[in-house]
Amino acid sequence: MSWLVDKSGRFPQRLYLRPAEIDRDCERLVSTFLQQRHGEARFPLSTDDLTVLVEQHCASLNQYADLSVEGDDVEGMTCFLQGELPQVLISVRLTNQPNRANRLRTTLAHELGHAFYHRAVFDHLFAAPPHLFETARAEPRTVCKRDAMMGTGEFDWLEWQAGYFSGAILMPAQQVRRSVGDLLRGQGIHGAAVIGTPTAVEAERHVMASYQVSAEAAQVRLRKLGLVADSAGAPTLFG
Repeated sequence: MSWLVDKSGRFPQRLYLRPAEIDRDCERLVSTFLQQRHGEARFPLSTDDLTVLVEQHCASLNQYADLSVEGDDVEGMTCFLQGELPQVLISVRLTNQPNRANRLRTTLAHELGHAFYHRAVFDHLFAAPPHLFETARAEPRTVCKRDAMMGTGEFDWLEWQAGYFSGAILMPAQQVRRSVGDLLRGQGIHGAAVIGTPTAVEAERHVMASYQVSAEAAQVRLRKLGLVADSAGAPTLFG
């Protein structure tokens, strides 16, 4: 990871992370955690294990928070405190709906991404005096909305990093590449499967079942790893 000037003016510096760095950090984090807790790294990562992992990286986790004052579409929030671990809040409306279990898992993993990476960002903010290019200093929290949880562009780097982290912690890159790569090669495909084709649908279903995620989360992850694409001939990340 490295630090760059934050052109938005919200922070003195922005954290720069390449996707491969996030994949590597997540693989190491979740594998070490599962080995220590169960003696093996086995997937899907259970919601209970995910909850414990979040708790290890925050001062408190409230899964029954009333976040309605932040907006009807806010499902998670991480609050950063000077000199302390952050506080993570999950909307009670999400926790109390059993049919949204996959969404809860994605949100927990997303907030873990904020807690894991962005405490250092806010520590810099707390310590720094107002700077020359500062326009609107960021509030010491991240507010995560339903529609932006996985699809935020890189211009909102905090949310993009947490969104990528969410997919990487639930669906580790090496495991997904290995199993889906075998599936695709078994169908005679040595590049990316075209989204909407039977093979791509089979790959998405495999990831959904293997990692307990939604169809949307599975497709986003497969797309980011280069295993599915909008058209044939797209580069892949096999290997």
